[in-house]
Amino acid sequence: MTATTRRRTYWTVAGIFLVTVAIGLLATTRGKAATKPAPPPPPEVSVMHLAGEDVATYREYPARTYARDLVEVRGRVDGYVDRRTFDIGSDVRAGQVLYVLDVRPYEAEVERARGTLAQTTADIAQAEAALLKTRQDVERLEPLVKEEAAPRQDLDNALAARQAGEAAVVARKATVDANRAILRSAELNLEYATIRAPISGRVGESLLPVGGLVTKTSPQPLTTIVPLDPVWVRFQVSEAELRLFEPGRRGSLAIELVLSDGSVPAVQGHIENTLNGVNTKTGTLEVQATFRNQDHTVLPGEFVRVRVRTAERRQALLVPQRAVQELQGHRSVLTVGADNTVQARAVVTGDSVDQRWIVEQGLKAGDVIVVDGLQKVRAGTRVTPRAASASTRANGR
Repeated sequence: MTATTRRRTYWTVAGIFLVTVAIGLLATTRGKAATKPAPPPPPEVSVMHLAGEDVATYREYPARTYARDLVEVRGRVDGYVDRRTFDIGSDVRAGQVLYVLDVRPYEAEVERARGTLAQTTADIAQAEAALLKTRQDVERLEPLVKEEAAPRQDLDNALAARQAGEAAVVARKATVDANRAILRSAELNLEYATIRAPISGRVGESLLPVGGLVTKTSPQPLTTIVPLDPVWVRFQVSEAELRLFEPGRRGSLAIELVLSDGSVPAVQGHIENTLNGVNTKTGTLEVQATFRNQDHTVLPGEFVRVRVRTAERRQALLVPQRAVQELQGHRSVLTVGADNTVQARAVVTGDSVDQRWIVEQGLKAGDVIVVDGLQKVRAGTRVTPRAASASTRANGR
């Protein structure tokens, strides 16, 4: 084989190889173009169908409990504390002994007053006996003087003695009355030496130790007692809500107490009164209410909330609060149409019930709204709707 022949064979083989590679590349390109990726499925969202409900509407107000009838326990006589008979922070009853002072000085005063009263009582008997004698003398001398059988001077002396005896009896009786009052005062002081609870409630810290001196003029009380049943609550309402708490209406309002842990005691409260003017600085009116507190679990000074039942709504449309979007003061929800396409709908909301808003405008019964998955969709998006949970439909949670 000549060099020319070998050269021709080489170029022929190279050309065939190049054509084969080109055909392979073309086939690969067409295969890729023919297998385009499938579009993603529509996102899943939780939805609920709106239906009218009969519900009660509530308003909640921040409030604080307080002791309206707090009593300071003070000594009414002076003396050293001999015993303290209560546990700090315990519940006490009206009349229960709290402190006992050293009663010996007051017992001595009572005994002395009794002795003085007995002495003056005996003096009355003596004065009455003397008066009786002077009366007898007058009765005996009067007929004798008429018959001139006795001197007139003796009768005059007897009359003067009778008048003095009558005055002596009156004076002795007055002294007895005064000594009886002194005895009663001594007995009261002895009684006051035992300090009792003036009301029922929970007793506070003892501000004077055993052995300390109690003085009735001390500015500091011995302790304090707060009544716990009922417990009083005060809260503020705006000027726009004043009509709701007018005297003619507030008696029919149902109110509940919501504690700081979210629990609601199973007792209804009662609005007792409002103050006599609106606070000009805050534009609010103070409302005061009471709640039964038989187990004494609610204490004065707690921050709580008062839930007031304001109205009954018939066939109201309610949507979970988390389904409502807010932008620059405007609220909207996402609805799902018959073709599963999302649409944005502006709404006007009213009062809240649990975790739901009452929709006043923008929706109607039968509309389907997106509850969960709002971050995955926007207006115009096709979705795969799934029914929301029963708890979401019932209370918005």
